[in-house]
Amino acid sequence: MQYPRVKPEHRPYRLENGSVRIGGGVCGIAAEIRDPHGAVWAALELMDGGRTVAMVAERVEAHCPQLPPGAAARLVADLMTSGYIEDFGADDSVLLTEGERNRYRRNQAFFRYADLTPRSSAWEQQELLKQAGVLVLGAGGTGSHAAWGLVAAGVGRVHLLDHDRIELSNLTRQILYSEADLGRHKAEVAAERLRSVNSEVDVTFGAQYVASEAELLAALEGYDALALCADEPHGETLRFWTASACASLGIPWVGGGYQGPLVTVGVFGPGGPCIQCLARGEEDRLGGDEPAPYLGGAGSIAPTAGISGQLVAYEVIRLLTGLSSVPVGYLRGVNLVAPDHHVLVRHPARPDCSICGDRSGEHHD
Repeated sequence: MQYPRVKPEHRPYRLENGSVRIGGGVCGIAAEIRDPHGAVWAALELMDGGRTVAMVAERVEAHCPQLPPGAAARLVADLMTSGYIEDFGADDSVLLTEGERNRYRRNQAFFRYADLTPRSSAWEQQELLKQAGVLVLGAGGTGSHAAWGLVAAGVGRVHLLDHDRIELSNLTRQILYSEADLGRHKAEVAAERLRSVNSEVDVTFGAQYVASEAELLAALEGYDALALCADEPHGETLRFWTASACASLGIPWVGGGYQGPLVTVGVFGPGGPCIQCLARGEEDRLGGDEPAPYLGGAGSIAPTAGISGQLVAYEVIRLLTGLSSVPVGYLRGVNLVAPDHHVLVRHPARPDCSICGDRSGEHHD
């Protein structure tokens, strides 16, 4: 039995024209609902977690006798599927311990705010994270921040792969290392640090170099997503391996990097164009006069590495939890020296592409 409650983050209010506005308007997820009879406002006020759906509908019907028969029940049913209402009676979890629920309360509040998909439990997204496994390839500037974000958020299994050792120059932007770690393998030290951040997460590592698509494919077995944060092998080789391997396994991947002040993140997966099609489409659009945006480059400071890594972590979390319906197959970014310069790149799959062919979604310019 459901006990509906308006999510605290989406508290409604009346507008001067009599309509009701509900949702986080500043984030672009609000809705304005016409309310000529006052039934919407009455229903929302009654949804305080102390009444069942049937009780709310019954009270609305009594409050607004001018409504046609059955209209109150339909109104309440529509509100229940809007994403602004939660079931107060489902604020529990069979998969999360009391300690985990306490740890992830802020996560829950974020998901409650940002997610408009009706959920069976107030903890559904956190449960999905706990059951997920992510491979993080590369534990440098982007990778160290991304891995931290994933572990802190409560992804159940995180495996780090990086063959590099820690150097003095890494300490300007790689969050998990200190001077005492110089000369040690990044993956090993990162795993140690991350286990101390969240002991509930199974953090493993491999200090190895991924030298082929076959090795990457083998490393990905059993994981639900890949965070690509490595820059070797150079050029398009690693990205092509990644796109092909993830397509073979039917799992999504997110890659991020920085190019001076330009920070970018790419999100790819089943049903969307691959990164090769995205790059070729952008090169065609630019006419070859300038390079297409790509994931990674020279020049970084701690903030660019941090933004890059946390964007990667966010997009992986979004994919694992179904937080947004935004289709995969795009690259977005921000230029820190030009606040009005926002990057969003979308192109359709090429029909002859060996990775994604014509299986992509709609074309968005």
